[in-house]
Amino acid sequence: CRQLFRSPSMPSSVIRPILKRIDRPQDRDTPVKTKRRRSVAGTSSEEAAAEPVAWLLRSRSFSHAEIENLLSNDHQELIGDFSKAYLLQTVEGKHQDLKYISPEMMVAVLTGQFSSLIESCVIVDCRYPYEYEGGHIKGAVNLPMEQDVEEFLLKKPIVPFDASKRVIVIFHCEFSSERGPRMCRFVREKDRACNEYPHLHYPELYVLKGGYREFFPQYQTHCEPQDYRPMHHEDFKEDLRKFRLKSR
Repeated sequence: CRQLFRSPSMPSSVIRPILKRIDRPQDRDTPVKTKRRRSVAGTSSEEAAAEPVAWLLRSRSFSHAEIENLLSNDHQELIGDFSKAYLLQTVEGKHQDLKYISPEMMVAVLTGQFSSLIESCVIVDCRYPYEYEGGHIKGAVNLPMEQDVEEFLLKKPIVPFDASKRVIVIFHCEFSSERGPRMCRFVREKDRACNEYPHLHYPELYVLKGGYREFFPQYQTHCEPQDYRPMHHEDFKEDLRKFRLKSR
């Protein structure tokens, strides 16, 4: 019986333990367990060949999703095209996906403290025109509608003459709670759509924390006129209604 199952290339000493394991029903071996035991019972050369396979399996410590997550976390402090770190110091804000700067940091930019690194700083005031006319940060451009900001920033993108310097864009509204953050996201979305990833026209976007409402009381000298007109001003109810209809 043993001769019938014996392979010419297999030593007779190996057959005995294999046949014994097959004939022991009390082990209640599943086919998978039996197959594993048979592979262990091979020759020493077969055992050596099996070792690298087991070692390769043990080296797989990260899944594809985990690697992507690590890369994402690694880029969280880099600007939108991942080319360099954010220049301005940021603070905690309402929206975790956006980068906020304090009024103090805004003044540092306005007073030229970063002029050796920044060639152009665009301050986008997303408030309605009657708010802007009642008082705004010096040099800010009033772009309350999406088509306005797309026309101003993306139709003919601002390119620095000195490639080593940066173009940054800072958005704000009255409180920088809704309109400013929404416009910031809109610009990034449109910028992504017209560029091959990860390239961007404006990779460095910020939101002024607290908006004009927080900036004006501290730094009136950087505003013109030196006044503050809220969105819900009694004299401009009709203007508010008109612009809200447009923004829809």
